[in-house]
Amino acid sequence: MDEGVVKYRCEWQEANPLAAENIADLMDWRDRLHSWGLIGVYENSIGFGNISIRIGNSCQFIISGTQTAHLPNLGPEFYCTVTEFNLEQNFLGCRGPVPASSESLTHAALYLRRDDVRAIIHVHNPQLWQQLLFKIPTTRKEIPYGTPQMALEMFRLFEEENLADRKILAMAGHEDGIICFGSTLDEAGKVLSGAIG
Repeated sequence: MDEGVVKYRCEWQEANPLAAENIADLMDWRDRLHSWGLIGVYENSIGFGNISIRIGNSCQFIISGTQTAHLPNLGPEFYCTVTEFNLEQNFLGCRGPVPASSESLTHAALYLRRDDVRAIIHVHNPQLWQQLLFKIPTTRKEIPYGTPQMALEMFRLFEEENLADRKILAMAGHEDGIICFGSTLDEAGKVLSGAIG
């Protein structure tokens, strides 16, 4: 079991937290998802779930930090900014009080591929995952999370499985994992709510 482990090469620069007012919506949505049990920790202490927003028109984004899923509320000191990445080289640069989530490369691929993706929610839910698997765009089972292969799998889903319109995908090789996105966090949340029914 290698869930929750950062697999990319990470250059983390420690820096002050972002201003709370600039990420109020992000913090609100993340804590809401935690209260619903969609972000949290398994019995084996492995954390799951994360959330991010794009910065302006760049490919930089703000994401919840690694090893934070157990906390019910995340203040600004638990978020960081991804400043650069290279999918092929499995590299990510970030700055903030904590390093970026282990799923950051997958978020990066979505932001890189589509300018209209401005917010991403990654949750875990076994019932929903079973229900949606292969009924919505689904990554191939042999592709592990947090790898360049998973990042490139995002591109395949846009090309072959209508991901741009569906805005939701299941990760066959990342048990219980579901990703939703939208032009805002509210839109990504609405996509998720629609799937939950």
